[in-house]
Amino acid sequence: MLRYNNDGDTIEDISDGSDDLSDKSALIPSSSGSGKSYGTDKFQTSISIEDRLVYSWKEIDVYGEQKVQAPFWQRMKKKFCCCCTTGNGKEFVTRKHLLKNVSGVAYSGELLAVLGASGAGKTTLMNSLCFRSPPGVKISPSSIRTINGVPVDSETIRSQSAYVQQDDLFIASLTAKEHLTFQAMLRMGRDVTQSQKAARVNEVINELSLRKCANTIIGSPGRIKGLSGGERKRLSFASETLTDPVILFCDEPTSGLDSFMALNVLQVLKKLAAKGKTIIITIHQPSSELFSMFDKILLIAEGRSAFLGTPHQATEFFDQLGVPCPVNYNPADFFVQILAIAPNKEQECRTTIKKICDSFAVSSIAEEINKVASNLATDEEVATRRLSNRKIQRFKASWLTQFYAITWRAWLSVLKEPMLVKVRLSQTIMVSLLIGVIFYGQILDQDGVMNINGALFLFLTNMTFQNVFSVINVFAAEQPIFIRESRARLYQASAYFFGKTLAELPLFLLIPILFTAISYPMIGLRGGWPYFLIAIGIVCLIANVSTSFGYLISCASSSISMALSIAPPVIIPFLIFGGFFLNAASVPDYFKWLSYFSWFRYGNEALMINQWDGINDIMCTRNITCPTSGDIILETFNFTASNFWWDILALVGLIVILRVGAYLFLLSKSRSKE
Repeated sequence: MLRYNNDGDTIEDISDGSDDLSDKSALIPSSSGSGKSYGTDKFQTSISIEDRLVYSWKEIDVYGEQKVQAPFWQRMKKKFCCCCTTGNGKEFVTRKHLLKNVSGVAYSGELLAVLGASGAGKTTLMNSLCFRSPPGVKISPSSIRTINGVPVDSETIRSQSAYVQQDDLFIASLTAKEHLTFQAMLRMGRDVTQSQKAARVNEVINELSLRKCANTIIGSPGRIKGLSGGERKRLSFASETLTDPVILFCDEPTSGLDSFMALNVLQVLKKLAAKGKTIIITIHQPSSELFSMFDKILLIAEGRSAFLGTPHQATEFFDQLGVPCPVNYNPADFFVQILAIAPNKEQECRTTIKKICDSFAVSSIAEEINKVASNLATDEEVATRRLSNRKIQRFKASWLTQFYAITWRAWLSVLKEPMLVKVRLSQTIMVSLLIGVIFYGQILDQDGVMNINGALFLFLTNMTFQNVFSVINVFAAEQPIFIRESRARLYQASAYFFGKTLAELPLFLLIPILFTAISYPMIGLRGGWPYFLIAIGIVCLIANVSTSFGYLISCASSSISMALSIAPPVIIPFLIFGGFFLNAASVPDYFKWLSYFSWFRYGNEALMINQWDGINDIMCTRNITCPTSGDIILETFNFTASNFWWDILALVGLIVILRVGAYLFLLSKSRSKE
């Protein structure tokens, strides 16, 4: 095996013959340690011979759900019949055979590239190898995946490997160093000190040439200017290599990059392979320069293995089949074209692919691969392996560390995100001033009573809609990041939810306080500090109930557009039951249960009790029906002064109920089948 420098040039041969599979005395290294420590003075720059491993897979068969082409009414009728008849109650789903009896092996210290045309099954194979297949994709129970001959499960693979996915997902407002600091808090073991984590972050930044952009915000393409595509990809590698995993999976690491950046990324992978790591990548259309850097290539066509070996062996294999690669032609392009399905030549291409795959299946190279993949550990070794499994921790960091890290990141996002702070504070000030100017200086007469009641209800509606839609946008936008990080076992859903809630709480308290402090005295509401402070408290409760409702809608929805479509029609019934448009005594009996969940009802009653209870100096200037006291006003709306503390308790209860519901939806998404 060759070691490469930063420019991709060979500097020394570090082959040690450790790729021999006959010696399985060194089983899978424990995730909790084998003496490995972190920090610039202690971190091992290469994997020891004892910790090197071979990852093999045998007879991988993968099936995907296939949509039934039938009219809507027939599909609904079939589902109804399945529910009403005896049996397992499940509709039979036709499946498409995505991967067909794929076997292979990846050695320590080598870079294995999976090549194939679009739709050949590259990403499906990658997801199968790292136990991350999406819902609806089924892997045959006969499929075997082993490390050094020992069968492994999803938790073992997660503890020993890292997966750099094709799409880079980051919090746009963080800098590269802040992102890596957050990842180090959660990825590195509990026995690693904070100073060692910080040292490891700096070491990874230097290794992956991120020093120049360490303090640059990551940004979001098309929205916030930040890191370039190559820097974002290297940052993804840096996040996954913080804990020095022995296996690294990369799905399309050069996708969307120019030739120079793609070469830079491959050089990074080559450096990691030179340290003894097992690296498996999928790549769509590599240049000839990239192709020359691969140690092994795996060609996939129509879900079958067409070849697995060195690039030189691949050239010889296709020469023997009578389809030699032309001189001065990129071998990668040639192999992909031979194994692709050309338009109007489907049958001819499939015949060619079948011939190539059948020829490889009976070749000496395939026989050797099957021999390696079938070389399983003994029962005694498997027992030892299962015993060591108990040391694997589901989460590297404790719950308190997870909570602290998420709160820290969320607070940084709140401070740095202008949409959350500058725009929302400006909006609050403008709306409160507008309401204050329109309702300025109300006096206690029959017109003033009506105006004050309308202003109080505007307090409720403004706090509701402003907070609901701001939470939907921010929380739903982070859902892809949450799902990816929670499935990577970085943190628990409870730590994320409580950390995110705590970080955003100051803003959701500042906005109602600012709004009430501006509009309350301008309108001329009831004087006195006790009444003013009570009004601020009620508005703060309303703001947090609406925030909790926004959390619920956001967590229950699959996208921002869906959440924005659901929220308004759901809010309208609660708005109607608030007592301003429909008297509380006029609510139909079959809708009374729904009115009990209306925070408009409790907030409106509490604000009006605070405003009118004990008021007896209302002036009647015209000879019409006029409420002469606050008790008459409350009675008109069917409100009772004795219900004040019940309204406060109801608002607190709604905050708890809605947030528990939001957390349950969030938990269900983090635990969805992979």
